[in-house]
Amino acid sequence: MTTTAEQLSATTLLRFATAGSVDDGKSTLVGRLLHDSKAVLTDQLEAVEQASLNRGQEAPDLALLTDGLRAEREQGITIDVAYRYFATARRRFILADTPGHVQYTRNMVTGASTAELAVVLVDARNGVVEQTRRHAAVAALLRVPHVVLAVNKMDLVDYAEPVFAAIAEEFTAYAASLGVPEITAIPISALAGDNVVEPSAHMDWYGGPTVLEHLETVPVSHDLTACHARFPVQYVIRPQSAEHPDYRGYAGQIAAGVFRVGEAVSVLPSGRTTTITGIDALGESVDIAWAPQSVTLRLADDIDISRGDLIAPADDAPAVSQDVEATVCHVADQPLSVGQRVLLKHTTRTVKAIVKDIPSRLTLDDLSQHPAPGQLVANDIGRVVVRTADPLALDPYEYSRRTGSFLLIDPADGTTLSAGMAGAAFAEAAEAVVTADDAEWDF
Repeated sequence: MTTTAEQLSATTLLRFATAGSVDDGKSTLVGRLLHDSKAVLTDQLEAVEQASLNRGQEAPDLALLTDGLRAEREQGITIDVAYRYFATARRRFILADTPGHVQYTRNMVTGASTAELAVVLVDARNGVVEQTRRHAAVAALLRVPHVVLAVNKMDLVDYAEPVFAAIAEEFTAYAASLGVPEITAIPISALAGDNVVEPSAHMDWYGGPTVLEHLETVPVSHDLTACHARFPVQYVIRPQSAEHPDYRGYAGQIAAGVFRVGEAVSVLPSGRTTTITGIDALGESVDIAWAPQSVTLRLADDIDISRGDLIAPADDAPAVSQDVEATVCHVADQPLSVGQRVLLKHTTRTVKAIVKDIPSRLTLDDLSQHPAPGQLVANDIGRVVVRTADPLALDPYEYSRRTGSFLLIDPADGTTLSAGMAGAAFAEAAEAVVTADDAEWDF
């Protein structure tokens, strides 16, 4: 007989993030989703009910299931990213509930950086606003493959289909122009529970899925084995013991792709080529290994390899360069300036670097590109050019989130300054489409 644990281990995992403007009902949607899918423990629900009574509310405020900080509860807003883990019979979920305020853009970037789906909420009474466009832009920038537009508070517009249709059409056109590959619009009322877990009895004109049904059935595209094979070396194993006098292995976690014994590989940044003679996994030798397994590779030649080097197929190796052009989201309170010396951390490799140029900053007020800002401050998103002391093997972020991302770090105290995505930004990719169709937005 199959146990519940066995059933859950066989289901797929979906990481998704929620985003929305202030008072769009985002935390209420998350709370409703957890409550109606039976993912809330009894003591959690009792605590929320008591907290709601203390605030003079007759019904439990489901937003309190995610807004856990005291400041969040007092102000009725989301400040930090809240992660929630829950599961249904069809799929397991990791949910990142992200803030909606402009000043917490960096928190949204953090929560959405690993998401495969983003739920963007819109208040049906207000329609698409600046913050909605901002969240669509961040989702496109982070290459989130699936976006759900949840048009909330439909109960306050009498469940009118024309209201939903107009908002869905405007948002879909805008998100598509940014390069978002898939947009699904769902009319909901998080407070009443319409189309969140159960279909709404008030919107018989809508024949699509509920939010949970879509989350359970959307194709999960994080199959790392289909990506370019990449193996960042984390540790060199050289026991030099009587039992293993000549053993030399390179341990780490496969970032993407598949590696096989007998395969020709290149070691970067040196560019030396050799062959995989053995793969050790969990104390046993295997012929094949794939992401995200942690393994030890043994190579045919004694090459000078250390932590931070990258092993890749000889015929599919990334380019090596000391000049990095990327889009970054600045997350530190201290600014990032041209000429500033930083550390760049990419996979297991950390090198010295200098910020050579900041060509532009994405102005969050109107989503225009501000040229040559000179520096980036907290929550800014901009283009940077970084020169590293040693060569790096970066993939474009659009090809690989794992090996196309990096961090800029303050060498003085180790503070993370910026989160970077190598290669072209969404703005460059969408420039021709947006300027041709809508001159109002200057990309």
